[in-house]
Amino acid sequence: MPAEPATVFPIPATVTAPPRCDFSSQRGSREVHLEPKYGQGACRATVRYLWTGAPGAPTVIVQGGISADRDVCASPGKTNGWWSELVGEGAAIDLAQCRVLSIDYLVPADLPGASAVSSEDQADALAALVDDLGIGRVLAFVGASYGAMTGLAFAARHPGKLRRLVALAGAHRPHPLATAQRSVQRGIVRLGLESGQVDQALNLARQLAMTTYRGAEEFSRRFAAGPELREGRFHFPVEDYLEHAGRSFVARFDATRFLALSESIDLHDISPERVRTPTSLVGFPSDRLVPLADLCELQRRLGGTASLDVVESPYGHDAFLKETTRLAPLVREALECCHGEYA
Repeated sequence: MPAEPATVFPIPATVTAPPRCDFSSQRGSREVHLEPKYGQGACRATVRYLWTGAPGAPTVIVQGGISADRDVCASPGKTNGWWSELVGEGAAIDLAQCRVLSIDYLVPADLPGASAVSSEDQADALAALVDDLGIGRVLAFVGASYGAMTGLAFAARHPGKLRRLVALAGAHRPHPLATAQRSVQRGIVRLGLESGQVDQALNLARQLAMTTYRGAEEFSRRFAAGPELREGRFHFPVEDYLEHAGRSFVARFDATRFLALSESIDLHDISPERVRTPTSLVGFPSDRLVPLADLCELQRRLGGTASLDVVESPYGHDAFLKETTRLAPLVREALECCHGEYA
C-alpha cells in the first residue's frame, strides 16, 4: 500500500480565541520497518498519524482505547477529537506549548505475515515514526486504556525516546476477569461472522462491553426506573442506552478490527521492572476492567520513580473520558514536571 502523503495545514485563528502561536497540523502516513511479535520476520507497515500543535515545540504522544483513532483533538477538517477536552490550546495538553502525535492502531492486516498484533508492535510503530519525523525524543507519552498499555510497552522498549509516561486506566497485564468478558464479546462477533450476521453480533458485543466500561453506581442512578411494555414485551430503561451504543459502534467500526485489537489487549504482558521512565499512574476505584489493585502492584514493581493518583468516579473504566475536568490538573502537572528539563 503506498504511503498516504503528509498534508500540512496551518491552523487559522478563531474569532473567540486567537492562538498564541502559529499552529500546524500534519496528517499523513509513513512506511516503517517493524518485526511483529506474532509475525514471520521483518516487514514494512504503513502507519497513519496526526502530528499537530506548535511548530518546534516538544512532542507528546497521546493514545486512547481500541476504538480511538488518531484524531485526538480538533484539526483541519475535524471540528472535534475524542479527547478535545484535554488536548487543545490552553488545555492540560496545551497545543500552544507542545505538538501532539497520535496514530491509528495497527491490525494484523497492516503487518504482512502476522497472525496477531501486540501492544509492543504499536509501541515499535510509534518509535519508528518518532525517528522518521525527526522528533528524536518525546516529552511524554500520555496513554489511556489500551493506550496506557502501549505506553508501558514504549517505555520498556524505547526508554531513550521518552522523558515521562502518563498511564490512565491501564496496567502491565490484563485482569483475568476482564479477559473473560472480552473473550465472550469476541465469541459473539466470531459467531456473527460465521452466520452472516456481522452487524448484529458486533452490536451485541458492544452492548456487553458497555456494561464493563461503566460503573455500577452510574447504572444504578441512570436506569433505576421500572420497565415499560412496548411492542409486545417489557423494555427496561437500560436497553435503549445499550442499543444506541451498539448501533453507534457498528456505524464506525469494523468487526475484524475489533477482534484484533480486543485480542491485543489480552495478549499484553509487560514486565514493570523494565520500565525505568518516570511514570504517573491514574486509576479509578470503580473501574472493573483495570482494578486498582493491579495499578498498585504496577506502581510497586516499576523500575523507575512512580506516582499513583486515585480518582473517585461513578463512571468506571470510562472515567478517563468522562472526568476530564478532574484529570486535567493531574495531566498538566505530570507534563510540567518534564517541560523545564526538555532538551
